Amino acid sequence: MGPGRAMSVPDTKAARQQLIGHLLSRHPVRSQGELADLLEQQGVQATPSTISRDLVDLEAVRVRHADGGLVYAVPAEGGDRTPRPAGESAVSSARLARIARELLVSAESSANLVVLRTPPGGAQYLASAVDHADLPDLLGTIAGDDTVVLICRDPTGGAEVARRFTALTEPPTKEHP
Repeated sequence: MGPGRAMSVPDTKAARQQLIGHLLSRHPVRSQGELADLLEQQGVQATPSTISRDLVDLEAVRVRHADGGLVYAVPAEGGDRTPRPAGESAVSSARLARIARELLVSAESSANLVVLRTPPGGAQYLASAVDHADLPDLLGTIAGDDTVVLICRDPTGGAEVARRFTALTEPPTKEHP
């Protein structure tokens, strides 16, 4: 979480492990001590043995980061469970653009909400791509069968987000793949 982005995390194992997965996907964490510090910044206290058990439960492994060092990563959800280090937002953004081109039928907004329509069965796949792209102006997604609701941080940000999603459906140009 960046500055000004508070997250309330319940004091449960599931919530702590979800937060650990979130942190590992966004920060290059080189040690369990660094992870403990990140958790503490989010208001979560955990002992070294608890963090170690959580990493085992999450099937976390150490992988090579772009800078050459080793960082913790957790397997992705879905079919491709390859653990990937933090900082692959370009890959997530490209994936979101590809999926939006394939699935997005329409995007409409009202205040801080955006409703995305997909063919039947496509909403959860699109919502997952949005979640993994970690767009800073979104609080989250809710997906049904053919509808995704995006909740924007800005009380009037829905129109801009809807416009950006509509723009994703345009074919890539040579300058912007």
